[in-house]
Amino acid sequence: MTTTLQASTLLAVPLAPLVGSALAGIFGTRFGGNLLGRTASHTLTILGVLVSFVLSVMTLDAVLDGARFNETLYTWMVVGELKMEIGFLVDGLTAMMMCVVTFVSLMVHLYTIGYMEEDEGYNRFFAYISLFTFSMLMLVMSNNMLQLFFGWEAVGLVSYLLIGFWFNRPSAIFANMKAFLVNRVGDFGFILGIGLIVAYAGTLNYGEAFAKAAELGQVQFPGTDWALITVICICLFIGAMGKSAQFPLHVWLPDSMEGPTPISALIHAATMVTAGIFMVARMSPLFELSDTALNLIMVIGAITALFMGFLGIIQNDIKRVVAYSTLSQLGYMTVALGASAYSVAVFHLMTHAFFKALLFLGAGSVIMGMHHNQDIRWMGGVRKYMPITWITSLLGSLALIGTPLFSGFYSKDSIIEAVAESTLPGASFAYFAVVAGVFITAFYSFRMYFLVFHGAERYDQNPDAHHDDHHDDHHHSGKPHESPWVVTVPLVLLAIPSVIIGYYTIEPMLFGDFFKDAIYVDLERHPVMHELEHAFHGALGMASHAFSTLPFWLALSGVVVAWYMYLINPAVPAALARALRPLVVVLENKYYMDWINENILARAARGLGVALWKGGDQAVIDGAVVNGSWRLVGWFSAAIRPMQSGYLYHYALVMILGIFLLMTWFVWLK
Repeated sequence: MTTTLQASTLLAVPLAPLVGSALAGIFGTRFGGNLLGRTASHTLTILGVLVSFVLSVMTLDAVLDGARFNETLYTWMVVGELKMEIGFLVDGLTAMMMCVVTFVSLMVHLYTIGYMEEDEGYNRFFAYISLFTFSMLMLVMSNNMLQLFFGWEAVGLVSYLLIGFWFNRPSAIFANMKAFLVNRVGDFGFILGIGLIVAYAGTLNYGEAFAKAAELGQVQFPGTDWALITVICICLFIGAMGKSAQFPLHVWLPDSMEGPTPISALIHAATMVTAGIFMVARMSPLFELSDTALNLIMVIGAITALFMGFLGIIQNDIKRVVAYSTLSQLGYMTVALGASAYSVAVFHLMTHAFFKALLFLGAGSVIMGMHHNQDIRWMGGVRKYMPITWITSLLGSLALIGTPLFSGFYSKDSIIEAVAESTLPGASFAYFAVVAGVFITAFYSFRMYFLVFHGAERYDQNPDAHHDDHHDDHHHSGKPHESPWVVTVPLVLLAIPSVIIGYYTIEPMLFGDFFKDAIYVDLERHPVMHELEHAFHGALGMASHAFSTLPFWLALSGVVVAWYMYLINPAVPAALARALRPLVVVLENKYYMDWINENILARAARGLGVALWKGGDQAVIDGAVVNGSWRLVGWFSAAIRPMQSGYLYHYALVMILGIFLLMTWFVWLK
């Protein structure tokens, strides 16, 4: 018997964290009189997310039994035939995202108790992260593009608040403004794509729009020879480029590390940045109709995967290394989307959420243990002081580089195989990028790992301790120490799925019926998934075969090279840096993308704004239209004012002249 899903239960999933956020945000801060203390605030928000997680797991269990839900809960507005509604669509894709979002959020909430213990904004932080959880759940559970856009913008707003959480720091304010503005660029394209769907399909509902996909595929965009569906898909993908930090709209994500470490794990590893990946997968019936859009997606993803990985090599801030790793892995997911392997992209989204959240929280634990120093050059030998952080970080790193049997291996290898089977023009470059990225990922991941946890202790040699987290400006010379249990327990709980979840879920998610009614693939035009299924012989067989494949040996080579360069012969990196100085300068300046944005694009935008202000607003609107109109009226009034003299003989003369002119006119006409 098929289990049914109740609207009231589903409604409680996003509302539970919203209630916790409201209580902590109002009554736990000065706004509401500080009626709730720290314990009450974190208890309420954690309870809300816990309820949401339990209900999400129950929903997933029901979905596995065949239950589905697609209903409108509230009609907000009706404009002609266009309905603007709030509703939920729950299928395999939604249920998986609900569990990932709530589980990672729950771990972050627990972790925050220890990490933000000394911060004055403790209650406000809990309110923000619970509000973010609500926003992300509304996004993934939506059954229409209006609610999708609401969740899309809400997570952007909360990320702005969280990145700038320490609003007294100029660097934090710059970072959150940068994130906000860059995402507005992507969101402009996103809303254009939604607008085109509304204009030509006449609906905001997913199901109704997808039912008209074939019809949209036959329409040309007015004034061009482009297919309308291609324009729609590219506009939608521009939104994904901003939210999921794809080149060239990636520049906001590394700077977002200015926020506290817990939000790095929650927003910039597991949930918000994967919203774009989720959206493209959800819109697969549209994207399948445009090879042009898919090829663009694949190439952009390949550029992001490869070139953002290069930047991870030269980072010394522990959080920024993990941040550039996130960029690179998002590129992998995007490449899979372009290859029409949507289920593979979402599979990597899930596995990546666990091990990347683990790595971010592990980095935060190291920062706490190192007395808020974040520079990996002044660490070393931390393993013996922080054993739990060490082993969990090692497990996360092994999952990240795609070690056989670990979760990241199954999703990452599947992406590489999918790209190899793709016939799109950009597939060759994409394959090179994702394969080369295997070595690069292994190298920078274990560069960080070896510098932090192994080798000589350098924590007492730091000439300028970097206090990027917390407001602590005191230099500490004490030895590293393990973090409290509220920090280490989430690390252990995240390490478990980072190791095993790929093994148990690859078959149902990629080759089973888990996504059967959530993701659509035209297997005749894009037979990638069919080829992957043909080559798949079980999770254990896939792992066994991996030891003879190129990605495994590239990953192993990256680990060995990092071990030699940073533990055995540390003089090699310095020598290479001197020999390749021009390249290092380019990498240190992040390909000059920030310089281009600030000195070319921003100045051009400012110049255009000034021109519109001076020329359009002041000269045309104020000068010609507003001031010009009253000047014209004043001139005309001044000109005709003498005619109103009040003397009778003046008026008689005018009448006589008028009669004379009329008589002359009539005579001339004859």
